Amino acid sequence: TLRLQHINMMSSVAFKLLALVGLLLMSTQTTDAKNSEDIRCKCTCPPYRDIEGQIYKQNVSLKDCNCLHVVEPMPVDGKDVEAYCLRCECKYEERSSGTIKVTIIIYLSILGLLFLYMVYLTLLEPMLKRRLFGHSQLQNDDDVGDQQPFANAHNVLSRSTSRPNMLNKVEHAQQRWRRQVQEQRKSVFDRHVVLS
Repeated sequence: TLRLQHINMMSSVAFKLLALVGLLLMSTQTTDAKNSEDIRCKCTCPPYRDIEGQIYKQNVSLKDCNCLHVVEPMPVDGKDVEAYCLRCECKYEERSSGTIKVTIIIYLSILGLLFLYMVYLTLLEPMLKRRLFGHSQLQNDDDVGDQQPFANAHNVLSRSTSRPNMLNKVEHAQQRWRRQVQEQRKSVFDRHVVLS
């Protein structure tokens, strides 16, 4: 019952995560106007006389992307302003915060799915195996130890008609891999032979 409560809690967390993803996707699609954070002008000014080089950034339109509108406060006075501004290189930059949000949402969704898969592997799969193989069979396997884990799993799965064929193939490949790992353990630990 504790595991079922944990599973119910995890499924509610997953539902909330999916709801949040949907809400964020809808909010990014409803705003068509450019945010002031999506556009900016960046002016890089090299050292001039006794003034150190600096980078200035302002949220201005493309037509106002020049030294006179971006560099505030102006470090020089009078006629030196034009000479200072000629040395500055100003670039208009534009980004799409909607694309950034969608990318982050996709990334978080993939992480959430991987987390749910991990929960499945750690909580649900042992319960399903216990139900499939029977509680007594698992106790017998525990007594045998690591010598032959799930030795008759393929026989039980091949007799099961309710399980899909693809799941049988996956289970068979899993059992084959476990046998190979067991053989490697025997080779390394018992016979002290390392495969080349």
